[in-house]
Amino acid sequence: MTQSLLLDAARGKPVARPPVWMMRQAGRYMAEYRALRDKYGFKERCENPELAVEISLQPFRAFRPDGVIMFSDILTPFDGMGIPFELVESRGPVIDPPIRTREQVEAVRPLDPEASLAFVRTILQTLRREVGEAATVLGFVGAPWTLAAYAVEGKSSKDYALIKQMAFSEPDLLHALLAKFADAIARYVIFQIDSGAQAVQLFDTWAGQLNPADYRAFALPYERRIVEQVRQVHPETPLILYINHSAGLLRHVGESSVDVMSLDWTVDMAEARAILGPDMAVQGNLDPCVLLGDQAQIRSRILDITQKAGPTGHIMNLGHGILPSTPEENARFFFETVKSLAPVSAR
Repeated sequence: MTQSLLLDAARGKPVARPPVWMMRQAGRYMAEYRALRDKYGFKERCENPELAVEISLQPFRAFRPDGVIMFSDILTPFDGMGIPFELVESRGPVIDPPIRTREQVEAVRPLDPEASLAFVRTILQTLRREVGEAATVLGFVGAPWTLAAYAVEGKSSKDYALIKQMAFSEPDLLHALLAKFADAIARYVIFQIDSGAQAVQLFDTWAGQLNPADYRAFALPYERRIVEQVRQVHPETPLILYINHSAGLLRHVGESSVDVMSLDWTVDMAEARAILGPDMAVQGNLDPCVLLGDQAQIRSRILDITQKAGPTGHIMNLGHGILPSTPEENARFFFETVKSLAPVSAR
């Protein structure tokens, strides 16, 4: 069954071919999605179950990926924690006021997903019914460092100077915020699994802005804190970690105890597997820009990655989200190529 293909790969079990899905596979490259975007704001698209389910299923109906990820945003739990935010189409997330004082950190509320995120349960339960055995339903969350980066900066940033200033001048304050986020996100992951998610991806996207020592101080302990709390309740559910520009951190991410490391395209797959070791599955790592090129190049890159990843423990994906300018026919070719592959050992 297709559903077990992704789960088996995440657990390092033999599979007939690499399972495949794409980060941001529901989104702006699809004409169907753009039609809804023109009618509804981003936050409404995330929090209205009917819209979120429809958007989540658009790529499933079009391409039949092995994973269907819930359409949402990593900041979705902020409202339930007393952190107001907006998702502005042309600017990204905006947190106003940003969190920069001890009083503000202390005011961050514990997350009660049942009370503030009931729509997420509806979305995941509906996706499980709609997808059935044809694919794995994935949930996702933001990891504490990345959530703190948005909360402290107040928006996206090029240099993350404000949160790093807090890290280097008021580390106790930042650790207090990170601990609150870790406990909240652990509860949110458990809630997503209880609601139907069969695997969950943690996005610590901006942890790649840290050097290894700072990653070990400010990101890794809180990734691990989430994993430990989730494993107490759901020890068998695969957890995936994604960090953009993670090449310099790969010697350390194993300590997070996640099941799968999702790799960006800046590291060679064979080198990454050698660093991570045989016990950690991997995901990725095609450069999304390759999908802007010709199909011969797309196929060549897919073959190179899957060959280097080896016959077990690999989920094919992009190294970041699919770009809005990607032709839909190239997205379809990506999926069809991976699904047509013979096992690595037979090539």
